[in-house]
Amino acid sequence: MPGMARVPDSRFYATADDLSGQEAARDPGLPGEFPFTRGIQPTMYRGRLWTMRQYAGFGTAAESNQRYRYLLSQGVSGLSVAFDLPTQIGYDSDAPLASGEVGRVGVAIDSLDDMATLFEDIPLDRVSTSMTINATSVILLALYVAVGRRQGVAPHLLSGTIQNDILKEYVARGTYIFPPAHSLRIVTDIFAYCAADVPQWNTISISGYHIREAGSTAVQEVAFTFANAMAYVQAAVEAGLDVNALGQRLSFFFNAHNDFLEEVAKFRAARRLWAHIMRDRFGATHPRAQQLRFHTQTAGSTLTAQQPDNNIIRVALQAMAAVLGGTQSLHTNGRDEALALPTEDSARIALRTQQIIAHETGVANTIDPCAGSWEIERRTDAIDAGARELLDRIDRMGGTLAAIEAGFIQRQIQDSAYTAQVAVDQGASVVVGVNRFQTSDPTRVEVFALNAEIERQQVARVQAVRRRRDAARWSGALAAVERAARGRDNLVPPIIAAVEAMATVGEISDTLRRVFGEYRESGLDL
Repeated sequence: MPGMARVPDSRFYATADDLSGQEAARDPGLPGEFPFTRGIQPTMYRGRLWTMRQYAGFGTAAESNQRYRYLLSQGVSGLSVAFDLPTQIGYDSDAPLASGEVGRVGVAIDSLDDMATLFEDIPLDRVSTSMTINATSVILLALYVAVGRRQGVAPHLLSGTIQNDILKEYVARGTYIFPPAHSLRIVTDIFAYCAADVPQWNTISISGYHIREAGSTAVQEVAFTFANAMAYVQAAVEAGLDVNALGQRLSFFFNAHNDFLEEVAKFRAARRLWAHIMRDRFGATHPRAQQLRFHTQTAGSTLTAQQPDNNIIRVALQAMAAVLGGTQSLHTNGRDEALALPTEDSARIALRTQQIIAHETGVANTIDPCAGSWEIERRTDAIDAGARELLDRIDRMGGTLAAIEAGFIQRQIQDSAYTAQVAVDQGASVVVGVNRFQTSDPTRVEVFALNAEIERQQVARVQAVRRRRDAARWSGALAAVERAARGRDNLVPPIIAAVEAMATVGEISDTLRRVFGEYRESGLDL
């Protein structure tokens, strides 16, 4: 190729002459080197493919365990657990507020017995597990550690990620329990405990995914994710944690949306911006503490109930954007998720999509296929600049908590969501099969159906746990949790003791509610 130099690892560099009089793009640097625009590893996927995860969880622990073992048999290299709404907000399955929601959007976990069933015959020292849980993250982490002990796996051998990103719940998703300051205390307690006892665990997955699903733009997704991340790092530093050690255990979770080139650029811009934040704002000097490691999930909000097979193409393109953007881990959505939980067939097609990208397209053979593209580099710079501008505004407001309490971040997301929906409604933004290229043929697709008996069965299980446990051990363990919450001791060890004494998720959450109270968003009280 004239004017281009080929090097042995297939990286290409444009010279000023190649730009034919146009201004040369800023040199993006080398993969594996600061600011990591082109990837965090020198060889990227030529050295190791991304982890192929499939987010799954429904009904009872036994049913979800069967799906996990099926996915592992089909080539999944890491598990990703979805929990039902009562588990996410700290209610047992027999609580009045849990009625109608048990096992619906994820698996119901009430006790250590449920968690042990969820991972039955899955060796926790050989499988990496990601758990999407936030307000009750400390309890689910405790349950995972306790299950590992039951299997004979010491905590230091466990690997995986817990989402533990409570701040985005206040602005985008809503499954919070406690006021923000108390929630941050829980987050930093998890940081400190895992640094000492579970060193292979990623203690937080700071999520832009839900921010994007709520309607943000790509620039807002990056900016608001990093605003939350900066608040976590600042809280950890103030708690005495080492930023170089902490930075190596942070992970992120981004959305792969529809604008293909914008999404590739978004991931590159995010890596560059985070490297500068960690080095210049927090003084991190270790290269791994400056690196942005992230999981990506294709955009659920882009899936349509109309012509659901079209979603296979949407997911494939979004997944390719994530791969070209350099993700470390990827989940691909099922074609039927706008209608119901994915069937086993849909989950397999979603996984095969990743495997085809990895093994048939050739994109994994080149370290950074998009480097030097004028449009990619232009968009990278634009997203970087736009995110910095938003972060500066948040700083001027007094930081992330102040911006959340003032409703600034929430309004920004809501305004963007409204603008995007108006564009669809008016036809300015085309959604194939929805506002153009419709068909009069009815959609025929097999959808997943939950067993109607799930809730009754799960209620019976949690009540059986309460009947057979040692009451004195149980009450003493909960009292220790309450003392730690009222004091300054790390919450994780007493919560591990509590789950091993068969205290339930709801009981531990209620203990913390008595101490911390519950958060109510201003203006929404009835």
